[in-house]
Amino acid sequence: MRELLLIGAGGHCKACIDVIEQIGDWQIAGIIDRKDSGVTEVLGYSVIGSDEDLLELRKQYDYAFVTVGQIRTAELKVKLFNQLKTLGYKQPGLVSPLAYVSKHATRGEGTIVMHYAMVNAAAKIGDNCIINSKALIEHDALIENYCHISTGATINGGVRVGEQSFIGSHATTKQAITIPPKSFIKAGTLVK
Repeated sequence: MRELLLIGAGGHCKACIDVIEQIGDWQIAGIIDRKDSGVTEVLGYSVIGSDEDLLELRKQYDYAFVTVGQIRTAELKVKLFNQLKTLGYKQPGLVSPLAYVSKHATRGEGTIVMHYAMVNAAAKIGDNCIINSKALIEHDALIENYCHISTGATINGGVRVGEQSFIGSHATTKQAITIPPKSFIKAGTLVK
C-alpha cells in the first residue's frame, strides 16, 4: 500500500479518514497539523509533525492530501495545496467506493468525492475540491479549483461554480448558471 500524509487534523480530516479507509489502497502514514493545535491523534492516527516538517518528510513520503475543510474561505486550503505542490508531493484524487463518478467525468488532483456523492457524465471538477456526502454534480457542470460542495447540495446541468466557492448543504442551483468565484451560498438556498 502507498503511504499518504494527511494535512490538517480537524473535523474534515475525520471524514477523509473514513473515505480513505473504505478505499483500502492507502496506508495513512500520519497527520500534519499546526504546532499549537494541541491535537495528538485523530481516529487512532498520530499527528507526526507540523507544516514546518513537510520538507523533511518529503524525503520519506511521496503522497500527501489536504484534509482541511472550507466554510468562509478557501485561503488555507489553497496555501497548503500549493505548498505541497512546491515541495513535490503527489496529491491523489480520492473517491469513496460508495460514490458514483461517471467514466466521462474528470477530476483534478487533491479532490475528494465522499460517500454517496454522484458526479455525472461530462462534469469537470478542478483541483483540491471537496464533493461532500450525497452531493450531486450533474452533467456538463464545471466545478473550478478549491471549491467545497457541501452535503446534499445539487449542482444542476451546465452550471459553472467559480474558484474557491462554498455551496452549503442542500443548496440547489438552477441549470446553466454561473456562480462567481469566492461565492458563499448558504445551506438550503435555491440559486437562480
